[in-house]
Amino acid sequence: MSARAALLRCALALLAALAWTAPAQAATSCTAGMTNLAFAATTGAVVDATATLTVTCTTGALSLLAKARVNMCVSIFSGTDGGGTLAPRRMINVPGDAMQMQLYTDSARSQIWGARGNATVPNFLPLLFDYDVPLLGGSQTLTATLYGRIPAQAALNAGTYTNRFTGAADTRIEFQFAESLIGTPPMPASCISGGSTGTPVGFPFTVTGSVPNSCALSPKPVPTLAFGSVPGRVTANLDRTTAIGLTCTGRTAWQLGIGNGLNASGSIRRMRSAGGQFVPYELYRDSGRSQRWGTTLGTDTVAGTGTGAAQSQTVYGRVAPQVATPGSYSDTVVVTVTY
Repeated sequence: MSARAALLRCALALLAALAWTAPAQAATSCTAGMTNLAFAATTGAVVDATATLTVTCTTGALSLLAKARVNMCVSIFSGTDGGGTLAPRRMINVPGDAMQMQLYTDSARSQIWGARGNATVPNFLPLLFDYDVPLLGGSQTLTATLYGRIPAQAALNAGTYTNRFTGAADTRIEFQFAESLIGTPPMPASCISGGSTGTPVGFPFTVTGSVPNSCALSPKPVPTLAFGSVPGRVTANLDRTTAIGLTCTGRTAWQLGIGNGLNASGSIRRMRSAGGQFVPYELYRDSGRSQRWGTTLGTDTVAGTGTGAAQSQTVYGRVAPQVATPGSYSDTVVVTVTY
């Protein structure tokens, strides 16, 4: 055998070895992360917020001219604290009260972000990846916005509300990938067919919102307590009532206090005439008029808990028997709600 023939055989053997050890396809993997969705506080009005989803697909080394394509479905379920419902989704506070919220794929908040295969909301977010895979491997990162909304709702209870999306049970990316050593492979037909199956993963995040403790008196000012017209000598207790109305968010602890008025002498409330004369009177928390109404929290105020609806507290007034100079008498007291 000539030297040239031997060299040719060695070259053919080398080519055969190279052909035999050509790189196999490198599996494509994808990861995802979502920022937390934090709503501003609300007492029942619409509140919007957004979060950002980031997804990266990576393929190991293939060849100098390699390409990879990925067809992906991104699903979000009801959440760990959502009570199993996607429409509406919910957040829960510590006592177990619910507040409705929803997640969308569009800024108009018309397309609910659901989950592939879900009977109620099957609307997942589709993502398509198309990237080069050079000698050392390649990757592509895509981002998407999660649009959240708390709809208008009445009678919310105060507290911090949460729904946790903890992983693959609450969130999921599913994908099919295709790779080519040379040229561009066809895009897989869907996220579950038409390519090689990728490993599904979740992307944990938390949705939070809150309802502040709040109270409002209604109507304002508080209706007048009118003792009416009486003769100069009051021979028996003159009793009248009025009511203080207030609306507080549910579970808000409140206390109502009433000041001594503009004309008090020490702790004795008094009405005053234009001529500078006075008629003592008193305000009570009970119909028996034995519990004076004052401003010391926990002592002589009226306490309650908000329900989200209007509440009313009766003010019991009394003018004790006395002799007074004829005239018109009045006083102004300040009603304070502490919560």
